[in-house]
Amino acid sequence: MRRSLFFVVAFLGIVFYATAQNQPTLKDAYQGCFMVGAALNPAQFSGRDQAEDAIITAQFNTTTPENALKWEVVHPQLDVYNFSPADQYVQFGQEHHMFIIGHTLVWHSQVPKWVFEDANGNPVSRKVLLARMHDHINTVVGRYKGRVKGWDVVNEALNEDGSLRQSRWMKIIGEDYIEKAFRFAHEADPEAQLYYNDYSLENEAKRKGALDLVRKLKAKGVPITGVGVQEHVSMDWPTTDQIDATITDFAKLGVKVMFTELDVDVLPWPNSQQTADVSLNVAADPKLNPYPSGLPDSVQDALTKRYADLFRTYAKHCGTVTRVTFWGVSDKDSWKNDWPVRGRTNYPLLFDRNSQPKPAFNAVIQAAPKQGS
Repeated sequence: MRRSLFFVVAFLGIVFYATAQNQPTLKDAYQGCFMVGAALNPAQFSGRDQAEDAIITAQFNTTTPENALKWEVVHPQLDVYNFSPADQYVQFGQEHHMFIIGHTLVWHSQVPKWVFEDANGNPVSRKVLLARMHDHINTVVGRYKGRVKGWDVVNEALNEDGSLRQSRWMKIIGEDYIEKAFRFAHEADPEAQLYYNDYSLENEAKRKGALDLVRKLKAKGVPITGVGVQEHVSMDWPTTDQIDATITDFAKLGVKVMFTELDVDVLPWPNSQQTADVSLNVAADPKLNPYPSGLPDSVQDALTKRYADLFRTYAKHCGTVTRVTFWGVSDKDSWKNDWPVRGRTNYPLLFDRNSQPKPAFNAVIQAAPKQGS
């Protein structure tokens, strides 16, 4: 009996393995349309999370680092660079033949105070800050020249109304800090693709500001390859019409469009303004964490439909949309569990907390355009 049971279990294992091997992957389903990727954390690109590494290598052909190339990690002190995490990230991408993205060179968040201040804590001059920006970009981009293929050069430079954010970059250097950052990045690696990246570009006012920014950069001959639409979305915002219009508007300017930080928040939003501003911090409330033990079937079904609708919209613009990157691999590691409300249980990605595909995964595969059509 035990011998028979052993053979049954072994046979089922072989069948399961064969089925898994024949299962279409995200990167294969959208081959020829756009790349599909994920943002990686150190446990993944160091090999400590083998379950998620298996997903990454099977499903994706492009990667983005969650934090390893942000200024506070890679350049924590004036004369100190910490390349260890970034080196691991880039090596992982090379070993698995990924299109490697660098995120992010110039941002108002996760930047040490020393970047903007002198030894006495006073704001530095325009000249000093430009020199620090140049040193950082030249050093970081130069180190990975030819290996990191695309850079989020400037991240989140706009307010919700489309005006330029009054960041310390803006206040000290002036609005040409964006132009300077792109030129410095191009100087460090003339072959790298260079992107502007932001959230809520689906909203008309902010999109208009981004379109104006891209027009001005291109009119000055600034080397900008594309625009990253972060795509931290909810179940009902933005509409697919808003997404479609966003792609179309940027395509008219001759730039590529990427969806760079995709996740779908299934939990109640705590206020009236949908945003991805990392400074937002909302107090915990049980009403904002309605599914701590699991996602109800009705919500799972709605999430599945939402993902299918999103990918059908992206696929309408094959070639203009060149990349769709999820912000994370599985629900267990998603930033949405702790933002904007700490300690929630969220379900925003295609793989669950056990690294298993959710129904939305199959829906995304089915939404892909048929090969040759």
